[in-house]
Amino acid sequence: MSTIILRLSVLSAGIFLAESLIPGIHTTGYGPIIEAAILLGVLNLIIKPVLFILTLPINILSLGLFTFFINGFLLWFVSVFISGFEVAGFGVAILGALVISIFSIIVNRLIL
Repeated sequence: MSTIILRLSVLSAGIFLAESLIPGIHTTGYGPIIEAAILLGVLNLIIKPVLFILTLPINILSLGLFTFFINGFLLWFVSVFISGFEVAGFGVAILGALVISIFSIIVNRLIL
């Protein structure tokens, strides 16, 4: 249970960092950030593996770089359903997903 809360906290901090660094990502407070982190975590757990397998040939040809498009799509998808969390476009979503991914990798290696 504590690792779930820790991962949720890291994902929330990553979304907050992406909002701070990228001009096209906006939130109206901490509530939408936490809601977006929960939904993004669930989508990463359930939908991302399916999308990864479906796009495996493209991912192999791009040497894994297509994963950023999948992450960007999921971030944009979350913004559609969470009011108060806005992503201006797909390019912004890819940049936001890149920031969140790098932040999560660094923090998870330090903490977990």
